[in-house]
Amino acid sequence: MRGNEDEKTYIQFCARGLMIASLLPATALAADIVDRGTCGAEGNGSNLTWTLDSEGVLTISGSGGMHGYGSSDAPWYGSRSRVKSAVIAEGVTSIGESAFENCGSLTSVTIPNSVTSIGRYAFYYCTSLTSVTIPDSVTSIGWLAFNGCTSLTSVTIPDGVTIINDAVFNGCTSLTSVTIPDSVTSIGGSAFYNCTSLTD
Repeated sequence: MRGNEDEKTYIQFCARGLMIASLLPATALAADIVDRGTCGAEGNGSNLTWTLDSEGVLTISGSGGMHGYGSSDAPWYGSRSRVKSAVIAEGVTSIGESAFENCGSLTSVTIPNSVTSIGRYAFYYCTSLTSVTIPDSVTSIGWLAFNGCTSLTSVTIPDGVTIINDAVFNGCTSLTSVTIPDSVTSIGGSAFYNCTSLTD
């Protein structure tokens, strides 16, 4: 008899918890936005917006190209140690120069099929980045784009890329394999220099 009462009490407790949870706004259950701004290349830059949440997810959304930056000018640069992953939404057409330079805590990036170019130094010294999928829409990868990404293990370069620029993967010491399509007609100097683990 006592067991039945305990079971009823437990069920009532769970039901109350679910009721309280259902009354909470959705934002209370999601990560909080800790910073935001614009990063577009058009007009005042408002064609693209960015948000950084409390879990370290940097999301870039909108339509058109991203602004290019200097080595420490990206608007999230001051919070770069908090950036754990980057999500670039469909509609963004380019990743700007030095966009994620020295984001040493960045482990993953999502690049949509709308992106056609990756700027110079875009992921320069993103030392925690382990893998990246470059979509078939990309036709241009700038100089030193992945230079010093020492945790990067594999890369597939999509059909449509014709030039692998200078030092793109220089110093990617964990890189073991690279897939290069038939569309590539030129590989720049030091493109795979110091890729000491490259076997395939």
